[in-house]
Amino acid sequence: MADTLLLLAPVGLPLSGGAIAMLLRRRARLVEPFAGAVVASTVLASFMLLLRTLDRDRLAVTIFGGWPNGIGVGFAARLPGVALVAVVAVVALAAAIFARADIGDRRRRAGYDALMLALIGAVNGALLTTDLFNLYVWFELALIAALGLVLLDRRRHQVGGATRYAVFGMVGATAILAGVGLLYGVTGTLDMASLATILKSQPPSVATAAAAALLVSGFALKSGLAPFHVWLPASYASAPLTVAAVFAALMTKMGFFGLMLVTAGMFGSGAAQMFPVIALLAAVTMLICALATLGQTDMRRLIGYHVVAQVGYMAAGLAIGSPMGLAAATFYMIHSMIVQANLFLGIGAIRRATGSWDLKRTGGMVRSDRLFVFLFAVPMLSLAGIPPLSGFWAKLFVIRASVDAGMGWLALVALIAALLTIVSVASLWAETCWKALPTHRHPRDVPAAMKAGMAVLSAATLAIGLFPQPLWVVARTSARTLTELGL
Repeated sequence: MADTLLLLAPVGLPLSGGAIAMLLRRRARLVEPFAGAVVASTVLASFMLLLRTLDRDRLAVTIFGGWPNGIGVGFAARLPGVALVAVVAVVALAAAIFARADIGDRRRRAGYDALMLALIGAVNGALLTTDLFNLYVWFELALIAALGLVLLDRRRHQVGGATRYAVFGMVGATAILAGVGLLYGVTGTLDMASLATILKSQPPSVATAAAAALLVSGFALKSGLAPFHVWLPASYASAPLTVAAVFAALMTKMGFFGLMLVTAGMFGSGAAQMFPVIALLAAVTMLICALATLGQTDMRRLIGYHVVAQVGYMAAGLAIGSPMGLAAATFYMIHSMIVQANLFLGIGAIRRATGSWDLKRTGGMVRSDRLFVFLFAVPMLSLAGIPPLSGFWAKLFVIRASVDAGMGWLALVALIAALLTIVSVASLWAETCWKALPTHRHPRDVPAAMKAGMAVLSAATLAIGLFPQPLWVVARTSARTLTELGL
């Protein structure tokens, strides 16, 4: 019973908390500490679940419904989902702290806390589910919460961003649902472990190939892989800052988790024919988005393109098709969730201090707040892959796995994209921190809550960079768990 409650807590706590927060939304001074307490409880439960999963041999599985043929609402404590749930909790904690200075009473009365908790619960549900249809349902619940958060201020440019988000999200969802329907028609089950057993034990058919193509296309769109990436940077630019930070950490990674689960977990070697396509998409994504960052002057769009470019590195690890590549993709995903959320929080603090999103109108941060500059330098240097931060190890693992698998061209593309990222990060640093403000005035102080939220993520980045071995062990175990799904 205790294991069951622990397994359900990362989903149940934020969802039930979100329902209560919706009732309390008119009392902004009350809903803020309540939502913070729910997030703190979710952090505790998530790390307890991770430790429990790492310590035991058998996986905890809970299924509601009792219907035959593997149909029901199921949850399982298995890697990498459990590890990602813990990372989601860390990001949510940092965002909750940062929001104390960024999200005002008006936004809380509009339902910010309820929608954010619902988003966290939906993402955790997708990471822990055992059922392919329920995976689709959790994605759609996350989409609904995300649209509400984008439209929080009800401004015209947010309506445009939300419309793009909804259209592309529904196109991806339609492809996923069609793939789910085809698989159920062929196999008679929706349980992912059962599907993996069946699909790995029988030769491919036209129906399973079509289902695989639909699922991969749908999850690739939700991941933001090129050419499906065009809608993402604009959506990040239209969302409130704290919301954009959470989106950067969770939404594309949620899509990539689905892609990894379907290809490496369910289809296994049956998806080998798709790996060259995924490798090509990964290479195009890395290069196009890394180049696009060089022409951006709006900080939100610049970091938005970096978010998409980093998905290319994860897809490169997946496309290698080896356990080492899958482990590298998992490591990169965890590193990227933390770093990209922190980058958005950082540019939000710069906007608060300088009054502009335009790089040309920012500056002076080195002279005004050296603690903030240090906290912002950590994710920037990690994004650039500077040792010994987490980004260095993440890129190294992907490049090494590419070379070991005989895909030197993919490693070369990753290196070129990394060099372009260094140029982009250097430009961002020079414009926002090193040069003086064009108006020659002093930047405003960055609120302590903003720096405290960034400190949580910067500390996590430093911990991974200085001690990468524990996370690498988790990544290797995650790769084995995925490849052995259904065996």
